[in-house]
Amino acid sequence: MAALLRRFARATPIPFAAQSNSSHSNLRLPFAAIAAISGGVSFLYYHSSPDLVHSQQTGQEESRNTALNPDKWIEFKLQDTARVSHNTQLFRFSFDPTQKLGLDIASCILTRAPLGQDAEGKPKFVVRPYTPISDPDSKGYFDLLIKVYPGGKMSQHFASLKPGDVVEVKGPIEKLRYTPNMKKQIGMIAGGSGITPMLQVIEAILKNPDDKTQVSLLYANVSPDDILLKQKLDILATSHPNLKIFYTVDNPTKNWRGGAGYISKDMVVKGLPAPSDDTLILVCGPPGMMKQISGEKAKDWTQGEVSGILKEAGYTEQMVYKF
Repeated sequence: MAALLRRFARATPIPFAAQSNSSHSNLRLPFAAIAAISGGVSFLYYHSSPDLVHSQQTGQEESRNTALNPDKWIEFKLQDTARVSHNTQLFRFSFDPTQKLGLDIASCILTRAPLGQDAEGKPKFVVRPYTPISDPDSKGYFDLLIKVYPGGKMSQHFASLKPGDVVEVKGPIEKLRYTPNMKKQIGMIAGGSGITPMLQVIEAILKNPDDKTQVSLLYANVSPDDILLKQKLDILATSHPNLKIFYTVDNPTKNWRGGAGYISKDMVVKGLPAPSDDTLILVCGPPGMMKQISGEKAKDWTQGEVSGILKEAGYTEQMVYKF
């Protein structure tokens, strides 16, 4: 475990208190990113349909030294876990140390776990998308941070895992194909764990000195304690003048200095770049928030029409992307 902690420290300089499941229960694990996903469709399907979802990167993996395969479920071994909060755990999975995971910006992976059998006796699985929080350039491992819900089939499965157990993974599943300087200004609206794809894009921009994109983030949560990645986000904003962040919470504490309440039109107008051909607004969060802010995706999971606050503020479908 000590070696794992040193590896964490080298790869992720931002400290965050976490409790490991190993015998070193009181150690502090430093991590550079703390987030889970749920920024995509969650669904259940059967073994008879293993290729229901494909990455747009199909066919490219053979020429890349990557661990993921968009057409095949691959087993990844759990290396270790750490408790980050009362309902959130971090999971590190390992693979060939000479390989990268093969995650592009912005994309996620699919995970699946057995869930008994169907009426015909065929294996049945629960499948969920997750966005790794580790650097896409990291070799030999990837990290997931997952909120464990009492009735969550997949999160409960993750919580039951022990080091050495495996999880089947498939991907990557491309969401938004980001390219440097694709827009002069990118505005982001995230709710809860919807911060994860935003973090992917933010870090890709900030670590590229040739990318001059201006980024503005509105991040909503239930309470200050629910804000994922706040320490990391604050440090990024302090050290990069092209990143601006505004937090708002439903239940502010007495010492809270950010916004209060749901994201409003006034917050959008004051905190995000104005509508223009050089502006892109990214949105990710729970369904209720998406409906209020941008409108939900269409039934076929295409982008659908823009509605809600963003439409009222003058943004068009070409200016908005829904994760």
